[in-house]
Amino acid sequence: MLCCLNPDCPHPLNPDGITNCQSCGAPLTPLLRGHYRVIKVLSDEGGFGRTYLAEDVDKLNERCVVKQLAPKVQGTWALKKAIESFQQEAQRLQELGKNPQIPTLLAYFEQDSYLYLVQEFIDGQTLLKELRQQGIYGETEIREVLLDLLPVLKFIHERGVIHRDIKPQNIMRRISPTPSGSGGKTSGAGELVLIDFGASKQLSATVRTKPGTTIGTRGYTPLEQMQDGEAYPASDLFSLGATCFHLMSGISPAIFWTENGYSWVGSWRQHLRRPISTDLAEILDKLLKKDIQERYQSADEVIKDLVRDLTIQPSLQPAILRNKVLVGGAILLLGFGAVCYVNDFQPLDFLVAQNTFLIKTLNGHSNLVSSVAISRTSNGVTLVSGSFDTTLKLWNLATGKEIATLEANAGSVHSVATSPDGRTVASAHGDKTVKLWNLLTGQEIRTLYGHLSSVESVAISPNSKILASGSFDGNIKLWELPSGNEIATLSSHSGAVKSVAFGRDGQTLASGSEDNTVKLWNLASKQVIRTFKGHSQPIRSVAMSSDGKTLASSSADATIKLWNLATGEEIYTFKGHSYSVNSVAFTSDGKILASGSSDHTIKLWDVATKSEIRTFKAPSKEVTSVALSPDGKTLASGCTDGTINVWRVVR
Repeated sequence: MLCCLNPDCPHPLNPDGITNCQSCGAPLTPLLRGHYRVIKVLSDEGGFGRTYLAEDVDKLNERCVVKQLAPKVQGTWALKKAIESFQQEAQRLQELGKNPQIPTLLAYFEQDSYLYLVQEFIDGQTLLKELRQQGIYGETEIREVLLDLLPVLKFIHERGVIHRDIKPQNIMRRISPTPSGSGGKTSGAGELVLIDFGASKQLSATVRTKPGTTIGTRGYTPLEQMQDGEAYPASDLFSLGATCFHLMSGISPAIFWTENGYSWVGSWRQHLRRPISTDLAEILDKLLKKDIQERYQSADEVIKDLVRDLTIQPSLQPAILRNKVLVGGAILLLGFGAVCYVNDFQPLDFLVAQNTFLIKTLNGHSNLVSSVAISRTSNGVTLVSGSFDTTLKLWNLATGKEIATLEANAGSVHSVATSPDGRTVASAHGDKTVKLWNLLTGQEIRTLYGHLSSVESVAISPNSKILASGSFDGNIKLWELPSGNEIATLSSHSGAVKSVAFGRDGQTLASGSEDNTVKLWNLASKQVIRTFKGHSQPIRSVAMSSDGKTLASSSADATIKLWNLATGEEIYTFKGHSYSVNSVAFTSDGKILASGSSDHTIKLWDVATKSEIRTFKAPSKEVTSVALSPDGKTLASGCTDGTINVWRVVR
């Protein structure tokens, strides 16, 4: 196939052997500048031209990227600026491309009234695509990203260049070692590459754009660059911090910027779904300082703090360093397999063999399993799982066989709940919606609209007639079932509502929030009965016992608290987990409480004696959710690696 180079062509691909484009009639260029055969459009630059995939016929058809400048802009200044930026990108690549983590410039020329830039093809994918495929990053992955990219920023900053548009879309991970075709430069598999230097600027005292214009991407761009057009090395470091936040939370900072400007940089921790160490949090805090004077001023400063953490906490090294070791405070790169570390965690086979309570592991989701629920239906006992891959799955709990996949097409699934009558499933979604499904047929019933932000939690009343949903906007909505009509909005929390649970009478509702509180609501009056305070970090989950006497709450502070519903007094605090406790659930008789944590464990607690019964070690990753079968004999747990583990509660 041959690609038409008319930037306005709606269907540019053409079969070999023809002279004019079948779609627009423009003459086809068999070889651009005599040796680049353009074969595919990679992206359309929105009125500035296109980016193509090409083959260099003079180098055994080695692949390369061709960027075309064909700006559709009004005014002499805008046109001049577009051309200037394109030329500067070529100059930057020529100056910086000797670094293996920056694409090499192969050519820059004008042909047929268009400017072209040819650069090294990076065989890999962007971190944004990796995030969507593999799910949110944990601490070790974020440290690895920082250790891979900070030396690149140090390299460009020392040469007087500021990137000005660092974000997941502009960072690629190579998937295989590939010769670059430029001076023998070679690269390693998995290495991060910084791309798109179109916005980069040579560093003088300051860098300014024309008043009223900005360079960069909202949410990732710091205040000084967005407001005044000024850019410094510290500006790139802010963007790197915002990128790390996106990778850890799965939420683009652009969303927060649009709604609340830069206020999110002071509360970013509450949006994380997996805990991180205090040391890393402090580094990210300093990267994300709104005031540039309070921010890290150089990549070296950040590297120094990261290296200090690794020497203080050797357990962090194995997963992060892979093919890196620390030598005198510097990072030494070694070949793969040159260094071997012993991981803190036991091998998978050992864990499974030792854990006699594990019945089976269910595989099927391609991303983090955010929520699980179990319901008795006319078809038996059904397990429902919701995932960040935007699907729900129905499983036969007894056999572990998948019954159906429900395609939500509504953003990531944050929570699922089943109705006590076994007929309905509710799912909470990142696109601000709630969906209702027929649990028996798997068919979608309707979509509920009304929340102003991501829906984080759902629960269905004991009589199956009311649905409650909690949102990132801090509100709770009540909906009538099966009609889906909105009944009321409950507003009192100052942070995202991460969990909701009905009392046994259906007249009370508990809600746990990232404002560190739990509230108990009277649904008849729509008023708060009382507020439970005691956790030092955001609430992750709430549950109420079947006798209506006890409320359980779990928190990112690694504790679980039991509360007296009648008096509001704290009964007891369970301290056994080492990281955030993401989910709690009572057995139907209220005698046992189950908890799932980011420390890879599920614990069973005796509510009467306040003692730990046993611990299950998940043979995968962090536990996001737990659910108990109606008879209390089986437990299901969802994990961040997309698996679901089914456990035997009693021998």
